[in-house]
Amino acid sequence: MSSKALKGAVLGFPIEHSLSPLLHKTAFKLLGISGEYTAIEVQSGQLEKFIIDRGSEFDYLSLTMPLKEEALELGIQIQIDDLGKRIQSLNTLVNRDGHWSATSTDGSGFLKSLSNAGYDRFEKVLILGAGGTARAVAGALDDLADSVDVMRRSVRRSAAIAACFTRIECEFLDWDDQIDLRKYDLVVNTTPSGAADLVADNLASQIDAVLFDVLYKPWPTLLARRWSDSGGRTISGLELLLYQGIDQLNLVTSISERAIDSELRIALSKAIG
Repeated sequence: MSSKALKGAVLGFPIEHSLSPLLHKTAFKLLGISGEYTAIEVQSGQLEKFIIDRGSEFDYLSLTMPLKEEALELGIQIQIDDLGKRIQSLNTLVNRDGHWSATSTDGSGFLKSLSNAGYDRFEKVLILGAGGTARAVAGALDDLADSVDVMRRSVRRSAAIAACFTRIECEFLDWDDQIDLRKYDLVVNTTPSGAADLVADNLASQIDAVLFDVLYKPWPTLLARRWSDSGGRTISGLELLLYQGIDQLNLVTSISERAIDSELRIALSKAIG
């Protein structure tokens, strides 16, 4: 790892609207770190070539879609930690003197977002969706929830998300736009924009629970707006972006002694208007 300036980048496609450069460059400035961080378009199937051709330029790489799963199957040597193997998703690659290691900070970022909002325990949780983000959430819920249901749109990824839990045996539900969500005290929406709109249209008039929607732009989503109108509390995906990024930075430089989340939150909030 460079002893002069820290260099990072976020890779993915599409990537032009990523807020990761703002997050990391603002953190560098707040911490007095000399460094640079950019967004680079890397499409599906191109990650291995990028690391071979340009990996030596960087101290760390953030991965977004569609690369979080692709990073697990590269033909180059990368040390993947147990968490990354269990949830089959990676969002961080770290280069230490030419030796690459990989993990995911999505789950820890999710937990820190909840903790910052004042939550550390839930009785019954529902995850909407069963893709990569859902797996990261599932991998973080073992010590936070008593039980977890997963409402899926396809059975294809059920085995993968079930394997993310170490203590809980989750229950799978087929997608139902008219599901009664009042029996849950936490609902986590991991589906793409618009996918949960019909669920929002069928919400009960009174809700006493927390919605964590991993989307943040545009905000509020239809589901978040209807949830709030029904009396429930919402947490934006901006919080997940914030804390997973802070955890990435902690892997390459020590920032734990100074809390910068408030300043970073302000910068991100201004960026999305």
